[in-house]
Amino acid sequence: MASDKSPAPSRRTGGRVTPKGGPTPKKGGGSRTPEASTRYTPPIPRDHRVSPRWVPVLMLVLVALGVLIIFLHYVNMVLPGASSNWWLLAGLVAILGGIVTATQYR
Repeated sequence: MASDKSPAPSRRTGGRVTPKGGPTPKKGGGSRTPEASTRYTPPIPRDHRVSPRWVPVLMLVLVALGVLIIFLHYVNMVLPGASSNWWLLAGLVAILGGIVTATQYR
């Protein structure tokens, strides 16, 4: 004899998983503040800085002096004790001093 039992309903697939509607309201009821902007706004300058006239002059003099010392060391001219590597160090320090002075230029 045939049974009157119907097969169990199959699971539905697809469709909405989350309930319909927008975001749920927060339960704090706190103050509503605007969201932070993602756009960059540059800071307002406090003052316009201007370097003294001696800063770029000192920068160029130090770099030129360092290059001149290194050049004179390699051609063995004019420098006393030119075979010493201290002249190379002095030239490099002078160039580095010019670079550090360049960072102070506004």
